[in-house]
Amino acid sequence: MADKTDKFRNAFFEEAYELLSDLEATLLELEETPEDEELVGRAFRALHTIKGSGSMFGFDDISKFTHEFEAVFDLLRSGTLEITKEIIDLALKSQDHIRSMLDAAKTGSAVNQKRAADIISQLKKLLPAEADPESSEDDIKTVDADSPSEGQGVKQEDVIYRIRFRPAPNIFSMGVNPMLLLSELRDMGRCDIVANLDSIPELNDYEPEVCYVDWDITLTTNQGINAIKDVFIFVEDDCELDISVIDDGTSEVNTSYKMVGEILTDRGDVDSDALNKLLEEKKRIGEELIDAGMVGQSRVESALVEQKHVRDIRSKRQAAQTSSSIRVAAEKLDRLVNLVGELVIVQARISQTAANRGDPDFMAVSEELERLTSELRDNSLGIRMLPIGSTFSKFKRLVRDLSTELGKEIVMTTAGAETELDKTVIERLNDPMVHMIRNSIDHGIEPPDVRESRGKPRQGTIHLSAMHSGANVIIQIRDDGAGMDVEAIRAKAVEKGLITSDEELSDSEIFSLIFSSGFSTAKKLTGVSGRGVGMDVVKRSIDDLRGSVRVDSHRGTGSTVTIELPLTLAIIEGLQVEIENEVFVLPLSMVEECIELTDDNEAKAHGRQLINVRGEILPYVRLRKWFKIPGEVPGIEHIVVTNNDGRRVGFVVDNVIGERQTVIKSLGSVYQNVGGISGATIQGDGSVGLILDVPRVIQSVEKEELALANSGGLSH
Repeated sequence: MADKTDKFRNAFFEEAYELLSDLEATLLELEETPEDEELVGRAFRALHTIKGSGSMFGFDDISKFTHEFEAVFDLLRSGTLEITKEIIDLALKSQDHIRSMLDAAKTGSAVNQKRAADIISQLKKLLPAEADPESSEDDIKTVDADSPSEGQGVKQEDVIYRIRFRPAPNIFSMGVNPMLLLSELRDMGRCDIVANLDSIPELNDYEPEVCYVDWDITLTTNQGINAIKDVFIFVEDDCELDISVIDDGTSEVNTSYKMVGEILTDRGDVDSDALNKLLEEKKRIGEELIDAGMVGQSRVESALVEQKHVRDIRSKRQAAQTSSSIRVAAEKLDRLVNLVGELVIVQARISQTAANRGDPDFMAVSEELERLTSELRDNSLGIRMLPIGSTFSKFKRLVRDLSTELGKEIVMTTAGAETELDKTVIERLNDPMVHMIRNSIDHGIEPPDVRESRGKPRQGTIHLSAMHSGANVIIQIRDDGAGMDVEAIRAKAVEKGLITSDEELSDSEIFSLIFSSGFSTAKKLTGVSGRGVGMDVVKRSIDDLRGSVRVDSHRGTGSTVTIELPLTLAIIEGLQVEIENEVFVLPLSMVEECIELTDDNEAKAHGRQLINVRGEILPYVRLRKWFKIPGEVPGIEHIVVTNNDGRRVGFVVDNVIGERQTVIKSLGSVYQNVGGISGATIQGDGSVGLILDVPRVIQSVEKEELALANSGGLSH
């Protein structure tokens, strides 16, 4: 029973946190469009649901506090109060406090009662004297019958059950009160109960200790048939219990349902042949059945109640959204993707075995399996995809609070919020983006007076955008602030020994220096953090996601940070290459083309690792040399041309095998610090292939060349 209670409590917490996130986004929208009555209603409904659910699960402190908060929005909804900045500020504080109360309830820690009292005091000051909500406990626990979260509304996954409960005549002598069982059913959802009194004898024959009544119940719930059986678990051997599904919610939504006669026939209360004879007389079937003595009054009444119940539920379903969704634990999705990954590996082995045997029938089956596996992979990964807008909405609060704290006027705009990205990537992207947005607010956008003196609007703008680009997503954070000082960055880099004073670098190369550890040009550090402070952590986080980040800035007009990330971290399309029988995989999204490298090409380069590709000089890296793989170099090698952050670099390999679906397996702790490798994969023959971390290989080679240059040993 404790596990069942914990399950419901956890569901309450999950729903409450979602409602609070939605409430925060609604409040920020409401500040921009205070005349939008729909937003006020949405905020009120979120509060009402949290209040009712909190009371239902025993969190009376959350219910009482939310009731005070809700009272203000009730007045806003009725037009008694008007939206002001003061109300929005206080509403956001209240929302934060409800979140802290939820956190405390989960962990068992103490709640800041002084903060709660201060907020309630401020809320009451907003209310007219006659509207001060000194409500009773009963009022707080009142549940709106139309609120879906209070058990009366309809979700698409709700199922309608028909339950017939006939307890044993001696049920009372066993100490069982059937009313408590029926009450527990009512708590599970919408429940209509009809008692069948037809078996009650005349008073002279009546025995008080005997139960003569049985019940017909129509229940709509999303808790499943096992939860219903649990209600009767202690009396299942002492009753007749029949539970059947009469509407599972999966059929086409319509409001019609069976006639009364059909319901009675389904239940076994009426013989179908006798019913058909009565139907031929075309009279009201319920009355005819009773007059003919074929069924009792209670049974007909019960059938009518079921008919109305189902029609009502179906009407609500029809009015609800046509799309449906279910809540699935993240662990289950991760397990599904892992299993699909293993299936992809097995499918690769089957394909290779089929190719080796050359059996046409086997190859046909293998190709069909490959097609189905690919489709299953895409669908499984699609389930994990979430719109990045859910992350964007969190940053609006960050921009609002920090701009107020720093005395700046800043608005955040967004584009491409519907762009989908793997949930794991979104979760790990949050901290780097928070850091970059804080930097833009603190040291990017100028104070209003300064902006005005420079001919800019007093209000600065931070623009977040996202869009798909092949197998990647590109996210940009753009501000219209002061921009970065190229010379200041160069001077700081020289001071820290990152570059030499006479080294020639492009602007983009100079901007990339801000990702060096501890790099900052800020003359005055603040509590918010200056542009560049900790940007090495941002770069490292993006690299861990197999992504890239670059900065572009123009003095006086603003800066743009561009992040490019893979859609998913689980399975990628890869290009398999070979060096001395060792297989490596390059992410296909980075590969542009493959070309040959001959002895003539090397002779023309005079020992330098460069090649002319259609008029463009392309640097390349010998992976055999970089990984120190022994063996004889073939006469004709291949160069895989990659594009990373707009820079084209080639990788020399012995042979290009071809494109393959690649399941990424993390390396053990012993190999975590191996440079240039981001993971491993299982090949079709069971061997291990290493997945190249293209950006880090390039960075490592550049560092080696810089070290050689500083020591006077530059080779090319």
